[in-house]
Amino acid sequence: MGSTDAFPTSLAPAAAGPAEPGGLLDVLGVAAVMLDAKGRITLWSPQARKLFGWSADEALGRYALQLLVAPEHVDLVLGLFSEVMEAGESWAGVFPVRHKDGSTRMIEFRNMRLLDEQGASYALGIAADESVLREVEQDLALSVRLVAQSPIGLAVYDTELRYVMVNPALARMNGRSVEEHIGRGLDEMLPFLDTGALTRTMREVLVGGAPVLNQYTVGRPPADPGVEHAWSVSYYRLEDPGGRVLGLSVSVIDVTEQHQAAREAARARKRLALIADASVSVGTTLDVDRTARELADVLVPELADLGAVDILDAVLEGRRRAPAPAPGTERFRALAVTAAYPTEAVEAADPAGQIAAYAADRLITQCVVTGRPVLVERVTERELRTIAPNPRSAELLAKAGVHSYMAVPLIARGEVLGALDLCRARNPVPFDEEDVVLAGELAARAAVCIDNARWYQNERRTALALQRHLLTHRPPQPTGLDIAYRYEPAHAAARIGGDWFDAIPLTGDRTALVVGDVMGSGINAAATMGQLRTATRTLAELDLPPAEVLRHLDRTAADLDPALATCIYALYDPHLMRCTISVAGHVPPVVVRPGRQAELLQLPAGAPLGVGGVHFEETTVQLALGDLLVLYTDGLVETRDQPIHTRLEMLVDLLAEPGDDLEALCDQLLAALRNPAEHDDVALLVSRVGDCRA
Repeated sequence: MGSTDAFPTSLAPAAAGPAEPGGLLDVLGVAAVMLDAKGRITLWSPQARKLFGWSADEALGRYALQLLVAPEHVDLVLGLFSEVMEAGESWAGVFPVRHKDGSTRMIEFRNMRLLDEQGASYALGIAADESVLREVEQDLALSVRLVAQSPIGLAVYDTELRYVMVNPALARMNGRSVEEHIGRGLDEMLPFLDTGALTRTMREVLVGGAPVLNQYTVGRPPADPGVEHAWSVSYYRLEDPGGRVLGLSVSVIDVTEQHQAAREAARARKRLALIADASVSVGTTLDVDRTARELADVLVPELADLGAVDILDAVLEGRRRAPAPAPGTERFRALAVTAAYPTEAVEAADPAGQIAAYAADRLITQCVVTGRPVLVERVTERELRTIAPNPRSAELLAKAGVHSYMAVPLIARGEVLGALDLCRARNPVPFDEEDVVLAGELAARAAVCIDNARWYQNERRTALALQRHLLTHRPPQPTGLDIAYRYEPAHAAARIGGDWFDAIPLTGDRTALVVGDVMGSGINAAATMGQLRTATRTLAELDLPPAEVLRHLDRTAADLDPALATCIYALYDPHLMRCTISVAGHVPPVVVRPGRQAELLQLPAGAPLGVGGVHFEETTVQLALGDLLVLYTDGLVETRDQPIHTRLEMLVDLLAEPGDDLEALCDQLLAALRNPAEHDDVALLVSRVGDCRA
């Protein structure tokens, strides 16, 4: 165990020669008295004075019978003395002895005959107070029973930290017999523990004397290697009554159950924290790829060293599964791959965005087909081939040290969307059923977010396609006007579909310029917009004045869902250079005249279409060659952080110098006013008055 040079001399093992006195004889106060053949006292030890009260000067030479024995016991004592001296028999027992103070005390004796070299006989009596002896015996017996029967592990070490005593409880804890411990050190008996740290603590207690209480240590004993055990250990230095260091006492309590309960509680807190984190971190946007990455980031490294999210390609496209290339084969699109640290295992996974077909024997395929998780606590080489997409990937996973795997289905609204793959490599603990439950709960939450994002993207594509189909792809250039236009959809699927514009050629070279905004969103709004646009074109071709067109549209809108819409209808006559405008709750148009400041036209606002029974007014605006008329929807100017009048002023300022290129002007207005984060679409129609004779 090392040199003892670091310890005081009293800690070192005893060398050959006289040893320091122990303390037990002092505690017992054992006295020695010798009598000659006639019963006279010839030897009187200092302890005899303490026991009987007589000094050596007072006792030596006197007859013990007279000094120590009461008259009623004289015959008995003479008989016992004769047995010892004549027959050489030893005698032991308790006998009442008279003390100097006149009291009688019960003394336990051990008497024996001694012979000197001349053959003379002597009687040697070893004596101790019976009450003291009984007390020591009781304490000793109690201590022995306590040590032997205690459920707490107890051990005594010498100053070399070798076992001197081990009780049965500690022997059971260590998985070795009591006899195997004696004379051996920690390194030999407990190799599954951090014996270096334990030895340092024990030496500190031996040297300093300060006890160390409830030190926690953990390990996996050979008898139960699958479970991490824990012990609470306390160390005390042992000293005799004179302060001499005898060694070290150690008490050990098996706290494995508490340790496991604490670990389970910690795991439960970790699971709750992970679930709470996922509820905040997963599904922050309606984007499938980002939601998948957020899920993988939550699980790695908290639950796994490597994570991947794979979605069934058919599900992601919002269509039924296509016939598989082979029976049982499933096509997956990888959305996210995350690792806790740089590892070649990432190369084994399908890159994000790639579509791959997995055969029926692959674990991920089994997971999505059955809709149940797949757990492989300890991965073998054979199972790696059913996890990896190809032999090369299996080699990479093996090289990365992947030893545990699970696949959890992503299920939302009763439909399997894909699977979550998790692997452990550096984390030595294999996945267990509790990990599967946790991953399943997180996967279920994430699956709903992914499903929402999937439906959002599908609806957005549908609404956008519908709106683009319904909108005029390229309005004809009307007589006497140059026009440019833009439509930008909202970024959120739920906000697409309400805005439209149109330029309708009419008789007499006139043109109806229309911009509208359905007060709704999504596919329904796009459908309503299409119906209103068609009705507007039909009414315009009837050669109705603008206010009359809006009155009919108001009745039409009342039967639609959604039923409300704003609209501005401007009828331009190029021969008169006159524009007649009627407004149904729409934002005001802007007129820009060369050399003059742009102007917001102050027109009667009217009520939105669909309110019913509203009177719409008309305003005639005289235009000149080169004048601009700018029509738009509120998505161009409305924001959440600025008042509408401020935004309208910005629009007017931007139109101060419009330039000659109308297409560039549209781009300029959108770039300056359109906020990509705003959830509203925009329709913009810019017209410049030209020469109708050109």
